[in-house]
Parts: sequence; C-alpha cells; structure tokens
Amino acid sequence: MSAREEIVPVFVPHLGCPHDCVFCNQRRISGRQEPATAETVHMAIAQAAALPRTGAKRQLAFYGGSFTAVPFPLQETLLGAAREGIEAGVIDSIRLSTRPDAVDESVLRRLRAYGVETVELGAQSMDDEVLRLSRRGHTAADVEKAAGLVRAAGFQLILQMMTGLPGDTDDKCLRTAEKLIALRPDGVRIYPAVIVRGTELCELWKAGEYREHTVEDAVRVCARLLPLFEAAGIPVIRLGLNPTEELSAGAAVGGAYHPALGELVKSRVWLDRARGLLAGTAPGSRATLRVHPTRLSQMLGQRRANVETLREEFSLRELRVLPGAAGRNELLVEIDPPEI
Repeated sequence: MSAREEIVPVFVPHLGCPHDCVFCNQRRISGRQEPATAETVHMAIAQAAALPRTGAKRQLAFYGGSFTAVPFPLQETLLGAAREGIEAGVIDSIRLSTRPDAVDESVLRRLRAYGVETVELGAQSMDDEVLRLSRRGHTAADVEKAAGLVRAAGFQLILQMMTGLPGDTDDKCLRTAEKLIALRPDGVRIYPAVIVRGTELCELWKAGEYREHTVEDAVRVCARLLPLFEAAGIPVIRLGLNPTEELSAGAAVGGAYHPALGELVKSRVWLDRARGLLAGTAPGSRATLRVHPTRLSQMLGQRRANVETLREEFSLRELRVLPGAAGRNELLVEIDPPEI
C-alpha cells in the first residue's frame, strides 16, 4: 500500500470460497466472525467520514474471501453500498481480493462499473503440486491468465503469495517470486504459513504429516524474496499476517506467526548484506558498519542480535554499527586490521 493510500477494511470471511484451503480459517485470521452486509459497509464508511482527510487516497477494501465468487446479488449489495461512499466523497475507490479462477472479462467490467480500482489475486504459489496439496483448486496457469486480464482491464494488480505450504521448499518459493515478478504486479503481499486452530493444516501438523514452517524458516526464505521484488521495483506491501487478539491468544498454534515478522525479515536482509561485505575479514579486526539513520535498528537487529552474530562469525575484536551512509539502502564497511 502506498503511503498516499488509506485503507477502510471490510472483512468478508470465507464468502465466495468454493474450496477449504488447508491453511485457512478466515474467521480466526481476520478476527471477524460474521460475514459482511450492506450495514457493515455503511458503518465502515461512516467511521471513515468521521476522520479528517489527510490528503491520502481512501480505498474501501473487501478482504478475507473470494469476492468475485460470491453470489452476484450479494456482490451487488456490497458494491452498491460501497459506491454510495464514493458518491458521497468519503472514499475514492474500492479494492477487493479474490481467486484467480473467479476472474474473467465480464466480472472485471462489472467491478469497474462499481468503482473498483484494485484487484488482489491470491496466487499463493506458482507450483502446481504445492497448490494441489494446499487444496487451492486452481493452477499456476489460472494465476497467469487472471493477472493478464486484470492488467489489461486497467486495474491495479496486487498478487499474494505464501511460503511454507505443504510440499513447498525455499527454491519453489524463489521460483514463485520470479514468476510473479514476470506478471508485473503493482505490489505483492507475502504470507508465510501459520498453523491456525480449526484448519486441516493444523490436523496434518498434529499427525506429523506437515513440517511446521517456523518463524526462522520464514525469515530465512523471505530475506531472499524481498530483495528480488525490490530489485524489480515491486513493493512488498505486507509481510506476515496482521496480528489479531485471537491469533495472539492461541488461535495461531504454530508456524510463522510473529507480530513483527516484517522487521525480522528486513533485519535479516541487512545481516546477509553485511556478511557479504565482511567476507574475508581477518580474525581480530575492528569493523564499522555505517547505514542511514532510518535503517539503524534493522542493521542492529532485535536486542543487537545482528551485531553479536557478525562479531562471532567473523571473530571480530569489535563491531560498531553507526549512522553515516547517505542512501537509505546503502551499507558501508570500514575495516581496521588486527594489530600485529
């Protein structure tokens, strides 16, 4: 999401979903138990209207289900209520998420007529075996076709991917990222798999048929994915599930659930970059890493974990991390060799 966008969320948990994906319990993930109605939309618009305008573009966003697979009368009810917010000048456009196999040209024409501007597609993986084991009910080819239709119709395209699904590997995740980049989305969301109570994935895990995708697993692979999207100029607008009271209270029984997962990943990216710059440094050296002030905490790591890791890995006598680099993504290194 751009800094110049405000999202007014409306959750439609499980609406329109023709399949029960192994990882999904949208009511627990979203923290919402009841499906949306026109009144839900009206309340969200009223709450937005009570807030002062910041100059940012406001989008009402339908999240949590496969919106374009919802029976059309309900789609029309929800979209009609949202369009009232556009007509009143409270919101500027509509965003929604849906499945790749629930998009065609007629669907997109209907969405355009109601003021939808952004379509998010839940790709999850571009590996057909991972999709099959996750019971997604669509293929990688469906993702490619739907993404092409969305872009051709002039919508903003956001793609969602997951890591750590059944049958997944780091290499498969990297190939998924490369294939999503080739589809030229306007942004991506990355959701490492979380084991949520009440899902088939939870039962598979309990039975020993699924290996947990831990926070460390997610940090490792996402630290490789993030630079790929950044190099392609594609913003990662979300990394990890939004924390909710229910997930934090025990609905997330395992997997990659962490309220600051995005920061952990960014910190690992900086750690990996520093490792590359320090390669070959003589044991006993003193080293100084200089970063932009806004990146200082990421380079330090939580509780200075990156500093301690690098100092031990390279047997450094001292390692300092200081502000000083000019660019936000610049990392400079100074080495004082060991005294003889």
